[in-house]
Amino acid sequence: MGKATPSGSAVGLRIERDDVRRDDIVALLTEHMADMRAESPPESVHALDVEALAQPGIAFLTARTPDGDLLGCGALKELSPSAGELKSMRTAAAARGRGVGGAVLASLTEEGRRRGYSALYLETGSQEFFAPARRLYERAGFRETDPFGDYTLDPYSVYMVLAL
Repeated sequence: MGKATPSGSAVGLRIERDDVRRDDIVALLTEHMADMRAESPPESVHALDVEALAQPGIAFLTARTPDGDLLGCGALKELSPSAGELKSMRTAAAARGRGVGGAVLASLTEEGRRRGYSALYLETGSQEFFAPARRLYERAGFRETDPFGDYTLDPYSVYMVLAL
């Protein structure tokens, strides 16, 4: 597992590929799924569970302190040889507002470029709860788009794309 510290990230923040089945990651993703289910009807929850995130073709990254404390995570799923989808972006509650999400996003974007993708897509919620995530993606250059892949129009979803 290699270290990566994208520009703009906190000094000492370690972003690297990780095992999605580690206990602290499972706990963070369980919290993530609970929030998604609390904010959206079941048919509008598109977050991946641990087993889905462990599949080939998915790059799963975590952000940790130098001491190994988990601060956040995110994944990149291959949609096609030329496009990927961001999945399971999550920052631990105690680390919000510290640039963790932006650092994970920057690392996943770089992974997309390494893979030769021409675009990255994502689906996030349309509710106020998801407004900070939408602002993060917009600051990174993502723009709203039509549903992609297997997604359909959904009032609880916002679809975004970033040209690489």
